[in-house]
Amino acid sequence: MPNVLYRDGLMLIVDKPAGIPVHAGPGGGPNLEAGFGELRFGLRGNPALAHRLDRDTSGCLVLGRHPKGLRKLGALFSAGRVAKTYWAVTEGIPAAEEGRIDAALRKENRIRGWRMIVDPAGQSAVTEFRVLGAARGRAWLELRPLTGRTHQIRVHCAHIGCPVVGDRHYGGPGDSPLLLHARAISVPLYPARPPVAVEAPVPAHMLAPLAALGYDRVPTAEAIPA
Repeated sequence: MPNVLYRDGLMLIVDKPAGIPVHAGPGGGPNLEAGFGELRFGLRGNPALAHRLDRDTSGCLVLGRHPKGLRKLGALFSAGRVAKTYWAVTEGIPAAEEGRIDAALRKENRIRGWRMIVDPAGQSAVTEFRVLGAARGRAWLELRPLTGRTHQIRVHCAHIGCPVVGDRHYGGPGDSPLLLHARAISVPLYPARPPVAVEAPVPAHMLAPLAALGYDRVPTAEAIPA
């Protein structure tokens, strides 16, 4: 069962481990959703996914505890009102300290599977980034996707010449696990209250790569803007 980072009557936010899909694929196999029965906390039904993270991405994952909560969360995600922050280690350093990647994406089907590609005719996709550290040809990036396209951060990083380390699908060096972490999330679930803001701790497989880029010189917990 993943660690629970936040719980109230409508939603859960859990810390998804890297290396496990959120739901079963066509071939079955272990998946996070199969264990949701352990996350009922007294309710009759299982919670359900409000959004997705890739199998090899770790960090903040939001679940609706029941249909009412799931509907509210779905509306917030669809309207782009949920603020998501990712940390990535990339092979290559962006030319600017911060910037905005505005590159539409579409799904391309191939004989051996599919992938997302940059295509002006695709769906709008925008990601803001900031360099938090850099050394020896690698960068520690903070990324804020303003849209929610499949593989958006991975493709956008590759698009600016800085693929995520471990992302063999989009050109990253393959000698490492995927170094992409859903670090924080802010959910404006209750109109009369501040957004629910949660951080996920850095996973063990990212500690050394981030330390090499300066992570050991900053606090382990940072305020998340509302």
